[in-house]
Amino acid sequence: MKKTAENKKRKIKITLERRNQLKGLVFVLPFIIGVLCFFLYPILFSVRLSFATDIKIIGMKLSGWNIEYYKKAFIVDTNFLPEFKNTVVFTLTKFPLTIILSLIISILLNNKIKGRGFFRVIFFIPFLLGSGEIMKQILNLGVERAVLNVSDGKLIPYNVLSYFGPTVMDTVFNVFGNLVSILWGCGVQILLFLAGLQSISPSLYEAAKIDGATEWEIFWKVTVPMISPMMLLNIVYTLVDSFTSIDNTLLQYIRTYGFNNNQFQYAAAMGWVYFLFIGIVVGIAFGIMKKYMHTNEIEEVRKRERKHKVFTIEKAPRRTFE
Repeated sequence: MKKTAENKKRKIKITLERRNQLKGLVFVLPFIIGVLCFFLYPILFSVRLSFATDIKIIGMKLSGWNIEYYKKAFIVDTNFLPEFKNTVVFTLTKFPLTIILSLIISILLNNKIKGRGFFRVIFFIPFLLGSGEIMKQILNLGVERAVLNVSDGKLIPYNVLSYFGPTVMDTVFNVFGNLVSILWGCGVQILLFLAGLQSISPSLYEAAKIDGATEWEIFWKVTVPMISPMMLLNIVYTLVDSFTSIDNTLLQYIRTYGFNNNQFQYAAAMGWVYFLFIGIVVGIAFGIMKKYMHTNEIEEVRKRERKHKVFTIEKAPRRTFE
């Protein structure tokens, strides 16, 4: 009886890694349940809609299968590919700036400065207020490009801009406008980077300084590896958020076909082409970042043991000398 009770106790024991996985599953479970209950059927229906030959608006009854709408997106429609290209180029140039600026701001806010909590709130408020339709109205007013007007020529004198002509002036206004819109959307990234920076043990920095490491070496050898999980999370979040932002012209183009022109099948086909491309980009980001991910000390030791065989004194081959 005692042996069976001991065996049951041994079976109930859970490793630390499995326990952390279960904790993560508990936090993710509400989202999984929400997706299964509210999003699974619309997702499957949109896939079926993109291949349907005929649709009855009343009752949304679908019939037939074909790939004509996918062919139309790549061959017939002359506006889809240019809109797709412009969206991809704009997003892939915007998201590195978002990651870099978020990391720099989070490092500054992590230092002991006066009013640190106030500045954290200031950077997160635009995310709460400027989303959805509100952000769309703000962008339509051109507020982000008015930063030079608000500064009253203190950043760059108007005489200097007017000397280079209207083309250079418009380019400068666009650059500053993009920087302002990027800073407006950095709230979540700054918050995640701050959480990663505050989880780093101060003893690591002390040990690095004792070894004579410079601030630049500490940043690349200690800070960046330790926040690599947050870096991956921010990269994925920023990519998805940029590809689905309110000022995305491709999404507006798809909405126009779906809700204004009532071409639901073609809109669904374009949406799935766009979705698959986003999935591929996120998968590439995962594949690149996987090599540089820092998990914990135990996993790091296991990785090193796989690469290099460790020989102990007992296992080392004995040499005989004659």
